[in-house]
Amino acid sequence: MRVPPFDRYVRVMRMTGILVLGMIIGAAVYNSFYLAKTEALITLKSDLEVKLEQYEKDIKSLNEFKNQHTVIKSVKPRIEEEAGQNTGRPKLDSVTEAELIKRIRDDLGSFLGLSIYEIDSDARLARRLLERKVYSDVYGKDYRIEVKTILLAGNVMQVWVQVRYYAKPPS
Repeated sequence: MRVPPFDRYVRVMRMTGILVLGMIIGAAVYNSFYLAKTEALITLKSDLEVKLEQYEKDIKSLNEFKNQHTVIKSVKPRIEEEAGQNTGRPKLDSVTEAELIKRIRDDLGSFLGLSIYEIDSDARLARRLLERKVYSDVYGKDYRIEVKTILLAGNVMQVWVQVRYYAKPPS
C-alpha cells in the first residue's frame, strides 16, 4: 500500500492554516468591538433612564411646590470619589452608582416640601437616617454609605456621601 506524497500539499495546508487563523483573530477583534459598543450603549441607556426619572420627579415636585418659595424642592445625592487613595472605597461603574443614587434619593424623599429654615434639624435627621446605612444586593454587592456634607442652595438639597464595600459579619 502506498502513502500519498504530502510534499505537494504543504504550501496549501500552510495557507489554509493562516486563513483559518486570520478568520479566528478577525472574529475575536470584531466581537470585542461589538461588546465595547454594547457596553457603552447599556451605560448610556442607564444614565439616560436615571436622568429621565430625576427630571420627571423634579417637574412633579416643582409643580407641587411652585407657590412655596421656602421649601426643599429637590434632593440631589452625589457620591464622593477620592483619587489616588486605597481606603476601601470601590471604583463604581455608572450603573451601580446610578442605583445607589436612586436608593439614597428615595430615602431622602421625605425631606421634599420641608422648610429650608429648619435645615439644621433636617440635616441632623438626614445624618442619622443615612449614617453608615447599608444598601444590600446592589447588583450582587453590599455597600455602606456615610453622609459627609449636606448643602442647601436654591431650594435644592445636595448630599455628598462616601461609599465603601460592606463585608457581612460572620454568623
